Order: sequence, then C-alpha cells, then structure tokens
Amino acid sequence: MFKRFFNAKGEIDWSIVFVVLMLAIIGLASIYVAATHDATGINVKRMVAMQFIYYVLGVLVVIFIMQFDSEQLWRLAPYIFGIGVFLMVAVLIFYSRAYAAQTGGKSWFALGPLTFQPSEVMKPAFIVMLARVIAKHNYDNPEHTIKSDERLLLKIIAWTIPIIILVLAQHDFGTMLVFLAIVFGMTIVSGISWRILGPIFIVAATLGTVTLLLVTQPWGRHILEQFGFQAYQFSRVDSWLDPQGDTSNAGYQLWQSIKAIGSGGLTGTGFDVSHVNVPVRESDMIFSVIGENFGFIGSVLVLALYFLLIYQIFQVVYDTSNQFYAYIAAGVVMMLLFHIFENIGMNIGLVPLTGIPLPFISQGGSAIIGNMIGIGLIMSMRYHNQSFTLSNRQGFA
Repeated sequence: MFKRFFNAKGEIDWSIVFVVLMLAIIGLASIYVAATHDATGINVKRMVAMQFIYYVLGVLVVIFIMQFDSEQLWRLAPYIFGIGVFLMVAVLIFYSRAYAAQTGGKSWFALGPLTFQPSEVMKPAFIVMLARVIAKHNYDNPEHTIKSDERLLLKIIAWTIPIIILVLAQHDFGTMLVFLAIVFGMTIVSGISWRILGPIFIVAATLGTVTLLLVTQPWGRHILEQFGFQAYQFSRVDSWLDPQGDTSNAGYQLWQSIKAIGSGGLTGTGFDVSHVNVPVRESDMIFSVIGENFGFIGSVLVLALYFLLIYQIFQVVYDTSNQFYAYIAAGVVMMLLFHIFENIGMNIGLVPLTGIPLPFISQGGSAIIGNMIGIGLIMSMRYHNQSFTLSNRQGFA
C-alpha cells in the first residue's frame, strides 16, 4: 500500500502539506515556550518530543487514508462509524478517573502516561458517515421537494442524536458544540430548502438566547443543573463575562491569557521571551504564546495560514467535482473553523472557555490524529481525483 503511495500517479497537494507543516512547526515552538515558562514539574524535552511523535504518526495516518478512494470510503463509512461509537461507549466505562477528577469529563482513556480521547477521531468518522447519508438520499431524490428534504433532515438528526448523547454523557460540552458545528455545515450544503432550515435556525437562535439568559441567573442555573450542566461550566461563563472579576480563581487563566496577548503588542516580545504566566497554555491557551511572543503580526500570519488551508480545501473540492467528497469537505472545514474560532476566541475573551484545542498547534495527540484524519480525507480527494456517482446501486447502496 505504501509502495503505491511513493510510486503513485496521483497528485499530492503540496500546498496543504506546506500549511500543515508550518502550523506544526509553530506548534512545536509554542509548546516549548509554554512548557519552559509556565508548566511546573514537566519534562520540557519529553513534551516536545511526544508532540513531534504525534505529528509523525499523523503523517502516517494521512498517507494511509490517502490510499482509499471515494468508493472505498463509501463502503467503509458504516464500519468506521461503528468503531467510533464503540469507543465512545467504552470510554464511559473505562474512562480515566484521574482525568475525570481533574477536568470533570469522562472522555479520556489513560494507560500510564499515554492518553486518548475517542471523540477526536469520532469527528472525522461522523463526517464520512453523514456525507454518505446525505449523498445517498440526494441520489435517491434528485429533485428536492419539501417532503424529501424533511426526510433528509430527519435522517441527519437521527444519526446525530446518539453522538450528542454520548458526548454529553462524557460531560464534554465543548466537543458537543464541535459536532453541532459539523452538522450545521453539512446540512447547509446538503441542499435542504431554506423554507425548512429558516424556522429551525430561528428556533435554535432563540434557544441559545434563552440558555444564555438562564446561565447568567441563579434561578436559571438551577434549571440547567437538572439537564447536566456542571459547576465548572458556570465558572467558565462567569470568567468570560467578567474576566477581571475574579482573577485569582476561575477567571485567572483567561485574564492571564488576555494580559499575555496584550503584552505582545505589534511585533511580540520575541521567541521564548515570556513575562506572563498562563496556566496550561501548552494546550487550550496556546494562542496566548503566539500573541505574546510574535505579537499582532505573528497572530495574523497564523490566521492567514488557516485561511489558506481552508481555501485549498475548497479548491480541491472544486477540482474533483465529487459530491460525496464535497460533503466530507464541508464537515472537515466546519470542524477546523469551529476549533479555530473557539480556541482563539476564548484566548481573547470573545467566547467562554471550553477546552477546544487549536488545530495542529495545541499540545495533544488525540486532537492531532483527529485533525490529520481530516487532512487525509482531503488529500485523498486530490490524490485520486475521482468522480463518484451511485449509478451502480449494488456496489454503493
């Protein structure tokens, strides 16, 4: 299989490789700075080395996934999804008690120093399965009608609800938002009529507003507690609304992040020059390292790399003209965009803290592998450049 890769006639999208490589280099440098200045009792060289190993594993994952064309991905989608669901259920039983006590979530396997978060690899598995569901429905219903669109929406909801329940059972609200963002993006490109989507979005916006109202009021929080909301989640909202209100407890991390980014100014303090301590910024708050060391200019360059990556993904979809791939790409783009927006937003106080990593930069093997799977799916599109239809019903039904 790997021999075929190195002797392939297919085209490798080196522009995507370049962007991911640059983000990985920035990630290694930022993690080194964070571990050196902020982390206590941590072997800096070991942390950086482990991150590098995860990048190498991620590259191997990309090479592996590139071997599968759209027809093979179509056939494998249910099996991949099933494995993901199995892992999501298993983690509820065999989750790390130590991590649960530390974070309040039941979303991690742990074997000694090694940890794994199944929800990270479930994201691309869910994307491929949902793309299959949408593509098959649209093939069976080439002329969109209100009734057929309603059936498609019900199918999307039916495949989504079990995943949302499993994520909520893990007490991982941030990851739930990622899955909802994926569903949102894929639903938009599925072709469902706005006569159906419009009222749904209005209701969703109303529910979001009501939830925000509830979370800011004592009586409202009592109601939300009945639906599984935890005290630490309310603390994150409090620190978001008033980061200066309690800079010694829940709001300390956010306030320090804002100070670090602000101290970077236009050009930054310089590499490995840190004057502000930000707890755990090698993972969730990694953008504060970039803002402090490289300033506004460095931060904009990182954003430019992300936008270049998104642009290249759209270009691949446009060039391949493959409907199944297009739905996969929509899911991958929404997954990456939400991670980028949420992570950077919480570092600057724009949105509440949710523990969402910055793609390809934050420390963490599960997130890197999950994002690399997404990149592998996109690279597969260019590599095979294969049109795909469901005309052979026996093969793809």
